[in-house]
Amino acid sequence: QDTPENLWDFFIEKVRKNLHLILCFSPVGDQFRIRARQFPALINCTTFDYFHPWPQSALLAVAQSFITGTDGIEPENYEGVAAHMAFLHTSVNEASEDFFTSDRRYNYTTPKSYLDLIDLYKSMLATKKSGM
Repeated sequence: QDTPENLWDFFIEKVRKNLHLILCFSPVGDQFRIRARQFPALINCTTFDYFHPWPQSALLAVAQSFITGTDGIEPENYEGVAAHMAFLHTSVNEASEDFFTSDRRYNYTTPKSYLDLIDLYKSMLATKKSGM
């Protein structure tokens, strides 16, 4: 029967069966450790997905897609600018490994930091172009 209670039970059953939730936490700083202590179920009942560094081809493709059509970059320079962005990100990854080896301290580079690098380049280019 379609009683409110049966409908609610059906809804709850479907939510429990089909609802998936994705939480993204940065391992940088103390916030992750603090949240893990405050909410232990986040750690105990969770599948962790660790992301590995992007391959060079992915870095190039992402940079090229974001800079294509940017005012101030000629189309024949897209490939060179994208290669430079990928080089910078890869260099920071290598420097971070050296930093950890020498000082035992982490410096994380994430996909978000790569996108931030591209946005910073585009905004600095626009600022410099407007100042000319």
